[in-house]
Amino acid sequence: MKEITLLLIKPDSTAKNHTGAILKIIEEHGYIIKEMIMFHMDREFAERFYAVHKGKIFYEKLIEFMTSGKTVAAILQKENAVEHLRKIVGKTDYHETKPETIRRIYGETVTRNAVHASDSHEHAKEEISIIFPEYKY
Repeated sequence: MKEITLLLIKPDSTAKNHTGAILKIIEEHGYIIKEMIMFHMDREFAERFYAVHKGKIFYEKLIEFMTSGKTVAAILQKENAVEHLRKIVGKTDYHETKPETIRRIYGETVTRNAVHASDSHEHAKEEISIIFPEYKY
């Protein structure tokens, strides 16, 4: 079954002009880009998007990072989109992930790890509704 998921290309990757290379990897894996925008998160938006992490030790550092530059958000469609994208992206700590993953290729630290990918169908819908409130499923 075709499903959708969300990919964010984080400020570290957009600042280093890795957006096109990351999108190329995504398309080479058969994803269709349904919607895409580039924007600069303000603090209020970042806090809303990452509310699930509020109170965790890394929360403030994550908010500061995500508001430091431009982010590209893309709604992606493919069979088993969520699960497959998580494999392509790799683990949060890029040191612990396979060499061919996006985070291993473009990540710098656990926070500056190039991209965000929704970790479940429910989170994908929630996250998409925050960034693309007009999107129709």
